Amino acid sequence: MARLEVEFAPVTFAELPGWEADDHVAAFRAFLRSARILVHAPGTASGQTKTADALLIDVAKRALSADVADAAAARAFFEAHFVPHRVVHNGAEGLLTGYYEPVLAGSRQPKSPFCNPVYRRPADLVNLVREEERGALAGGLTHARKTATGVEPYATRAEIENGALAGQGLELIWLADAVDTFFLHVQGSGRVRFPDGSTIRITYDGKNGHPYTSIGRVLIDAGHFTPDEMTLDVLKTWLSADPARGRAIMQENRSFVFFRELENEDDGPLGAFEIPLSEGRSLAVDTAFHALGTPIYVSAPQLKPWGGQKPFARLMIAQDVGSAIRGPERGDLYFGSGDEAGRRAGATKHAGRFFALLPRTGITS
Repeated sequence: MARLEVEFAPVTFAELPGWEADDHVAAFRAFLRSARILVHAPGTASGQTKTADALLIDVAKRALSADVADAAAARAFFEAHFVPHRVVHNGAEGLLTGYYEPVLAGSRQPKSPFCNPVYRRPADLVNLVREEERGALAGGLTHARKTATGVEPYATRAEIENGALAGQGLELIWLADAVDTFFLHVQGSGRVRFPDGSTIRITYDGKNGHPYTSIGRVLIDAGHFTPDEMTLDVLKTWLSADPARGRAIMQENRSFVFFRELENEDDGPLGAFEIPLSEGRSLAVDTAFHALGTPIYVSAPQLKPWGGQKPFARLMIAQDVGSAIRGPERGDLYFGSGDEAGRRAGATKHAGRFFALLPRTGITS
């Protein structure tokens, strides 16, 4: 297998497909959410572009004090402070998928029909890599169980579902459907509505550290579906049709996620470093190649998630990571909360091109 070679080749803004028509104010607002984190927690950015991290933090400071009142000012800010770079490599073609925040019925207590637990982070779970690197380093263990003599692999999904954590009081909330519970893990966050009408948000708080396995790919490889047939809705329907069969396939993914409740429901959903996500503007990336907070212009001519004939071409902000997001042009688009967002996210599997906006050098004003 050839060694992956990646180059960031400078281009002009005029070469970005559809740049003039983008909503630069929406992109700037999303960038501000990262800027607040970058400025107050320097060193959080990572990736192959890390040589520009100090410059990115400087641009973040400028953004927080900038007077950006309209689209022209937002566009001018990006063009003045960044240079777009085409991500050139000899790896797989760029691929875009989608994720979202599910809204699910749940209970604080186990009572019919709520019998599927969502767990808090166990006290003996330790990180072997930084959380923002768990996608880039997902080929090996990213978390483990701390013991008196060192660390050991944590229980797998199957082992946890068969009682490995029973009796520890780690149950955070309970959900009615095993398939919904599984996909809550895949999405990494969710909003839970209780029988009395109140709601909470829960968010990722670590995982058991085992590599992520795409069960959609498992079914494709087994001949149940072609790649073109596979969508989130199709997968959910197949899993739900035979609960025992579905459970066995879901346990092929040994990875298991733990959650915590957000104190302020309005703070979420959150990406890496607790950056609040922006619908249609937040992008999960591989931090082996892209520093968190980096603006990345994404062009996907075949992707039209909001209907009509306008192809997807917009400035996204690298604000999240994922165990399945690996590669210089591999991205996961955040589509927002609820069923409609889930439908769009689940139908997204399109080729795409990345243009990373890297900070200009020598800016003095």
